[in-house]
Amino acid sequence: MVNFTFHNQPQDINRFCNAPYWRERFGDINLAKQQLNDFINQVQENNGWQQTVLGFIQELCQQNDSDIFTRQQFLNQYQQQLQILYPNNKTIGQSVSRTLQELRDKKILFFKGNGQYKLSDYNSDTTDEKDTDIMKSIDQPVIREPYTLNDLIAEGCFIDPDQLAIIQARLTEKKNLILQGPPGTGKTWLAKRLAHVIVGYRDFDNIKAIQFHPNMSYEDFIRGYRPSSNGKLELIDGPFIEIANQARNDVNTNYVMVIEEINRGNPAQIFGEMLTLLEANKRTAQEALELAYKREHEKGFFIPDNLYVIGTMNIADRSLAMVDFALRRRFAFFSLHPNFGDVWRKYMAEKTNISPEKLQDWQQRMHQLNQLISDDPMLGAAFTIGHSYLTSNKSIADADNWFRHIIQTEIQPLLAEYWFDEPDKIKDAIELLLSDAS
Repeated sequence: MVNFTFHNQPQDINRFCNAPYWRERFGDINLAKQQLNDFINQVQENNGWQQTVLGFIQELCQQNDSDIFTRQQFLNQYQQQLQILYPNNKTIGQSVSRTLQELRDKKILFFKGNGQYKLSDYNSDTTDEKDTDIMKSIDQPVIREPYTLNDLIAEGCFIDPDQLAIIQARLTEKKNLILQGPPGTGKTWLAKRLAHVIVGYRDFDNIKAIQFHPNMSYEDFIRGYRPSSNGKLELIDGPFIEIANQARNDVNTNYVMVIEEINRGNPAQIFGEMLTLLEANKRTAQEALELAYKREHEKGFFIPDNLYVIGTMNIADRSLAMVDFALRRRFAFFSLHPNFGDVWRKYMAEKTNISPEKLQDWQQRMHQLNQLISDDPMLGAAFTIGHSYLTSNKSIADADNWFRHIIQTEIQPLLAEYWFDEPDKIKDAIELLLSDAS
């Protein structure tokens, strides 16, 4: 019987008692009953803590006549009161950070970046009338469906399940992973779903996705000075520091940073000292380093053990520099390839209602095209065409037109870049794909 929750998940007491955590610390289950009861009481008190924090947030917003506030504003005004109300809590700041995240999960707060939060449905004239409804929502547990590798495969992943298990294991061990491959091989698709697998749930607020670009700097990604509304420069945490702090204040949950096109910027410059701290064996307080832009009273910074980094890299883009060895040593690399195999055909037949014979014909044409590209001494396997171009999860009424439009508007322009000075090769490739395709 489920009669309490832990981290927004329903718990079964009997199963909880038999968990290794409790056996290791308390031995026999009967001896652990008192400790378990104390734990349940503590969990139940958490709702009271949340209601107190939310009440103070509403008061702060009313005083400022604004639905926007920052964590630091909240602590400056209410940290002392919270310490008086909860004298046994020796980490008020961390508890507030965790509660802000929990209120975000319940859609009561929204994070706007630069340390700012927004209180949902705020209206200075009607806030009192909404207090009761908002407080009630705190007591309602957020139930999330688990998300595993099996769910990922069911969504249309054509990689061998054993290979996927290796990718997950290496990411879990190394903490940092880069998926590299030709265009259209599903790098971004897989990266985001791997993030859900690591977190354990789908549509969870513990994943932050960004894209590197040539103009991105350390100050954008880690920390730097930005103009504030009062005309002065303010030290602002970047997205990596933000998610690292969230992970540090919520050690029982995994967090993931997804970085698309990680080699489109200058990773060594963008990461700075974080390049050292990324290593799995340096994710402790003892390995902390001072940041280039240090806050007052900040002794050092380290990346928490429950923060994972997944990057994607297009190896066909000639304009991008190769990743340096320092970054390579801290990431596990996996190469993705075009996968017009039997699994792709089966998936397309089920989702699109395209005949197996037509799908087999397309499969052979794409294999022949990719062989031409691979055999070209100026290109090679890194420039082959991925299966994402010809994958859909919706019913397709006119398969021939759909295929032709994909070739003409997506694949042909790419081939024109590959063979920009060899028009005959482009013509031969398009003829290979479209001749008698119907």
